[in-house]
Amino acid sequence: MELEVKRKLRSGKWTISASHTGVLAIILLLTAARLMLAGTLPHGRTRSAPPAVPPPEPIALPAPTVRTLSNGLQVLVVERHTLPVLTLRMNIGAGPEADPTKLPGTAQFAASMYNEGSVHHSALDLAEQIDGAGGTFDNNSVWDISSATLTVLADHADLAFDLMADMTIHPAYAPRDVERIRKQTISAIEVLHSDPSYIADAVINQLLLAGTPYGHPADGTLDSTNRLTPQDLSVFHAASYLPGRSVLAVVGDITPAAAFDLAQRDFGAWGSLSARAAGEGVPGGATRAEAGAGNSGNSAPRWQTTATAPGTTRIVIVDKPDAVQTEIRVGFPGIPRSSPDYVALTVANQILGGPASNRLFSDLRGEHGLTYSASSDLNCYLTTGVWVAKTSTRTAETTKAVQRVLEEMKQMRARPISAIELEQALDYLIGHQALDFETSAGIADQFLDLMTYHLPLDTWSAWPAALRKLRPDDIWKATERYLDPDQATIVLVGRASAFEKDMRRLAATRVISIDQLDLGSPNLERVSDAASGR
Repeated sequence: MELEVKRKLRSGKWTISASHTGVLAIILLLTAARLMLAGTLPHGRTRSAPPAVPPPEPIALPAPTVRTLSNGLQVLVVERHTLPVLTLRMNIGAGPEADPTKLPGTAQFAASMYNEGSVHHSALDLAEQIDGAGGTFDNNSVWDISSATLTVLADHADLAFDLMADMTIHPAYAPRDVERIRKQTISAIEVLHSDPSYIADAVINQLLLAGTPYGHPADGTLDSTNRLTPQDLSVFHAASYLPGRSVLAVVGDITPAAAFDLAQRDFGAWGSLSARAAGEGVPGGATRAEAGAGNSGNSAPRWQTTATAPGTTRIVIVDKPDAVQTEIRVGFPGIPRSSPDYVALTVANQILGGPASNRLFSDLRGEHGLTYSASSDLNCYLTTGVWVAKTSTRTAETTKAVQRVLEEMKQMRARPISAIELEQALDYLIGHQALDFETSAGIADQFLDLMTYHLPLDTWSAWPAALRKLRPDDIWKATERYLDPDQATIVLVGRASAFEKDMRRLAATRVISIDQLDLGSPNLERVSDAASGR
């Protein structure tokens, strides 16, 4: 006779029915069931803790070679012969912070036109040549940077340099192409303005960065997009797309000598290093954003250059009566990318709300079931930055979720982090670095980041050692300086009637109807409502 052992999970309990078989099989099954019910595994491990792994080893990073052409263009080359691929990335040191005063969104619109036709090639011709070289093209404009990335098979290096130079130096801004991109941009803005998450991000950034070059919507507004003309784009390009504030990164299957020769051939005649472009200017200052907006007559610099931190907690509610959940942002003025506190605050942010395990997620999701996601971002720019916690929750739990975020921040200030938390954060940050250098485009991004923010080119090589030098007290001291829940800026997008009274008990609160929200206005409201004093 043979014993049949059947596993049945009923009401969380294991039952065993038997006919006949070896005692050993039963013992093994009972042992496994006991371990599962107890939530433990052999050798003292538990299901809530992963198995021990050794700390990640630092990666060996390539050494870039840099040369500056006579016109001021910096060329950075990284040899990478593992694949027959070549990536060119052009970084222009003028992003949305260089937008003309009354035309927010100009930098992003100009970047969108990068491959939409040059003086020598139509948009279709550019697309066909890139495709024929087995290539891809990407363009973007973010704070401090407008960029274009062209990746091709390495035997098309001549073509890649020629096309990148032509698109960068000789944009056509043909009216028909501008109108097509305008329609696409308007459609995208309309979609974004219906997204509560986007609204929450945009509002808190404008509140924290008011008075700086970064205190306006980088995407622009419907009004500014409708008013933008080809002439506006040409004027912006002439003032901002200058070799003296640009860096060309070349990464892939090419030698530095060949790369420098091609760069000199195609970019050597690009303008000249003017006195205005030569300075270490700041966004919105004397060497940035001085372009007028064509026939719009916007010739003044857009912004001042410093942010002012609020003295006490302030709350802004964007009232969306039909909302069933609330987008929550809690933020503070941050630091420039070049700040000596950057390394410590990167670790602090990782512990508070970074990828993988973090305190906000463990509290709001794990312990209280208030949300599916909770995180924080440390965004650092050339002259300033922001530190923002973000989550969302069902409307009825809005007040509790805000309180839990503030409580976790208070705990970060109240005492040093544990050695275990520090070790986990460092292991993640060091281990993740390899992913940043996985592709040619990634390598270009990382080195261009250093050049944009005037950091040493060995910064990433020294990154693991800089992290390992930190102690819990270092993180605590940096956190105390920048994370103060008593001076928080809080933005909520949701049904105000459900939690407005609670928020007013917490701090000074302002309510803006979503129908009257104007991201292009300094006070975030349409002029008519601002005048009425709501």
